[in-house]
Amino acid sequence: MVIFNFPEIFSDFTIFTKFMIMFIIFVMKKRMIIHLSGAVQGVGFRPFVYNLATRYRLNGYVINDTQGVVIEIEGSEEDINEFLIALHREKPPLAHIFSQELEEAPPAGYTDFQIKKSQSSGKKEVFILPDISTCDQCLDEMNNPQDRRYRYPFINCTNCGPRFSIIERLPYDRPNTTMKKFKMCPDCQREYEDPSDRRFHAQPNACPVCGPHITLCTSDGEKVAEREEALRLLISLLGEGKIIAIKGIGGFHLVCDATDDKAIDTLRERKRRGEKPFAVMFPSIDRIKEYAEVSPFEEAVILSPEKPIVVVKKKEKTDLSEGVAPHLDRIGVFLPYSPLHHLILNDYGKPLVMTSANLSDEPIVKDNQEAFEKLFVFTDYILIHNRDIRNRVDDSVVRIIDKKISFIRRSRGYAPLPVKLPFNLKKKVLAVGAHQKNTVAIGFDDRVFLSQHIGDLETVDACSNFEDVIESLLRLYSFEPEVIVSDLHPGYYSTRWAKEFSEKTGIPLVQVQHHYAHGLSLMAENRVKGKKVLITGWDGTGYGSDGNMWGGEFLVCDYEGFERVYHFDYFRLIGGEAAVKEPRRVALSILFSIYGKDLPMEVVHFDEKQVDMLYRVWEKEINSPLSSSAGRLFDAAASLLGIRQVLSYEGQSGMIMENLYDPGVKDSYPYTLKDGVIDWRPIFDALIKDKAEAKVRVSRFINTLSRIITDIASMYDLDVGLTGGVFQNKPFTEKVVKSLKNSGHNVLLHTSVSPNDGGISLGQSVFASSICLRK
Repeated sequence: MVIFNFPEIFSDFTIFTKFMIMFIIFVMKKRMIIHLSGAVQGVGFRPFVYNLATRYRLNGYVINDTQGVVIEIEGSEEDINEFLIALHREKPPLAHIFSQELEEAPPAGYTDFQIKKSQSSGKKEVFILPDISTCDQCLDEMNNPQDRRYRYPFINCTNCGPRFSIIERLPYDRPNTTMKKFKMCPDCQREYEDPSDRRFHAQPNACPVCGPHITLCTSDGEKVAEREEALRLLISLLGEGKIIAIKGIGGFHLVCDATDDKAIDTLRERKRRGEKPFAVMFPSIDRIKEYAEVSPFEEAVILSPEKPIVVVKKKEKTDLSEGVAPHLDRIGVFLPYSPLHHLILNDYGKPLVMTSANLSDEPIVKDNQEAFEKLFVFTDYILIHNRDIRNRVDDSVVRIIDKKISFIRRSRGYAPLPVKLPFNLKKKVLAVGAHQKNTVAIGFDDRVFLSQHIGDLETVDACSNFEDVIESLLRLYSFEPEVIVSDLHPGYYSTRWAKEFSEKTGIPLVQVQHHYAHGLSLMAENRVKGKKVLITGWDGTGYGSDGNMWGGEFLVCDYEGFERVYHFDYFRLIGGEAAVKEPRRVALSILFSIYGKDLPMEVVHFDEKQVDMLYRVWEKEINSPLSSSAGRLFDAAASLLGIRQVLSYEGQSGMIMENLYDPGVKDSYPYTLKDGVIDWRPIFDALIKDKAEAKVRVSRFINTLSRIITDIASMYDLDVGLTGGVFQNKPFTEKVVKSLKNSGHNVLLHTSVSPNDGGISLGQSVFASSICLRK
């Protein structure tokens, strides 16, 4: 037996006691490795973790990597458990944790807690955060004359400011953004390096000494003023009725006084915008309420950090120009979301039209030189700044339908956050979307990342932007798709691009029917799993499996395929694309089908010679494709009711019909169902013969379409999904939902992506990867 004489080993018993305590603590210590994925970069997450670890006496480190955040902590089991609880309960408001992996490991003997430099290698899965509206703390500083950032148009912190619009590559660190050219001054550098500071590792951190600044120029590029003087002159010019292009977060806006009829008329004339409504930015929610009726939920969305444009009912007898939204009883309103917007709106004090600065059907202008080349025809002056925009991002547009958010355009504030799926994708997929309101997407694991709004692929620049967005997504995530998916339509630019890309790379191409993709999108975002859904897919157009133009469809769907169980009977679109822009052509086709040549001329909006010519075109099927589109039936009704004969913008007839809908009208028109076909002839025959006022006939028409959906749904014991652009019509959709619920059906609506073609890329991703390649 060996007997230790402790005093011989430890001359001082106190030293021995300290040694034993340290040994026991070391033995009792636990080490936990935590992997977090989600929106955890660019939101102040690392300083939050640092302070949390300090609170609970934990040692280790936190680091950004290409998949999210890695945390190693070492301490007592109790302190680690408390840390893990607080990590989720107290996380920064902008952080979204998608997944957490915990791994226990032997103690490593850390002596402090550190924030380590980001890693840039490895699989890239971290979420790129959208651009975030200015937080209250930054606004307080910006409005404080004693603060060094007083009236600084680019103030930001870890809780707000540009993110997606400035990022060039992952991880999200300053050298990987367009802020890399601005070297921080000593004061900004101290904030950036202090874990206790709100601007710790705020990548766009800047101040008037070292950061971006604004410059006011004439439309031909001559400098007029800079910084505060530029703002002062800008306010004066707006008061004179001038139209000014202003560079914001994701691109330029065309701006003018929303109460100035002449300025708005000039803007419409210069931009050739017709009657399409303008969005209006207000200084505050209280000012919005002076001009619009705002529900509590609409107010919450207007005030949300995303700051989307929200479509609300406008009040009568205000000084807002009627030219803002001609013939409509609602307007799109939003609040300032950048410091520059706040300064302009607060200084000017009146609502301002803020519309995307672009040529017709082209992407929003984002670069200074591009603005001088393209916007001089629209503007009197151009306000630029020297912080480059890497990724152009339009404003998001939403409306509240059935007390839920419904996206008209999902972009700034939301993109490129992913949609989480109810299953894992088996292949990495690139989905290229549709032709109108295009978005693209990449999908892997259990998530699909949708791009920002790209728009209609009608011009060379729009198609070039489509390709740029794809390149950006692939580059940011070092993404190599294993399958590409497109629409069936052979004429879509997105389809042609996908085919060429597939042939060039050898990556297989899969195509999916348009309305089935709509249905899959709706099912995926509602996390449907293991059951069929009756999808009502109503929109303007979509290439059908039979080569005709679909758009009034009832599809029984699951993730394996679909069955087309009902659809509107086909009618001809006289003149093809011309009929999409002229409701009178659709109406004439309907009339030919019902009455032949013996037409009720009081509802015909062509002269007799034109009617004879168009009848021959219709009869001989010349450039008159077959369509089953519910959207086109709305157009036909608008024409027959004398509401609209030629459209100024897509969906105009349906939007005006919304104004006229009266929920007090309860009756409807007759229709027939036979062999999977909905016959619209009785509907329009009754509509034409009905002598009631227009609002009553509009209401009866909408009631009829609602009853069709409810009657067909009653044949199936299935959840009912509503998707497609027609379901952006608020009174119609809410009537359908109410009727279906009263009939005992569970109703699925879009709340994460748009019901229009902006949501198609999500459905394509689900189809290509989870079905075709899962078999």
